[in-house]
Amino acid sequence: MSGRKETVLDLAKFVDKGVQVKLTGGRQVTGTLKGYDQLLNLVLDGAVEFVRDHDDPLTTTDQTRPLGLIVCRGTAVMLVSPTDGTEEIANPFVQTEAL
Repeated sequence: MSGRKETVLDLAKFVDKGVQVKLTGGRQVTGTLKGYDQLLNLVLDGAVEFVRDHDDPLTTTDQTRPLGLIVCRGTAVMLVSPTDGTEEIANPFVQTEAL
C-alpha cells in the first residue's frame, strides 16, 4: 500500500461536464467542473445557485443566482452528481390529501 491518499469518488470522468453540487447548510449549485483535489475542493465554472425558500430554508425555489467561477470547499460538499442523464421525479412518499 502506498502512503498516498485517494478520494472515494472518481471525479476525473466529470471534468469539463455539468455537475450538481449540494453543500452543507442547504445550498445547491450547478456548473461545469473544471478541477478538484484530494480534499474534494471543487472548481466550478458558470456556476448557478438555486435560491432557497425564505419560509423553509431546506427547500429550493425556481429562482437562480449566477455565481460564475467558484471554489466549493471540500468540507462543505455533501453530494456531487452529473447533470446529464438525470431528471426530477415526483416524490412517491408524499401523501396527497383526500378531498
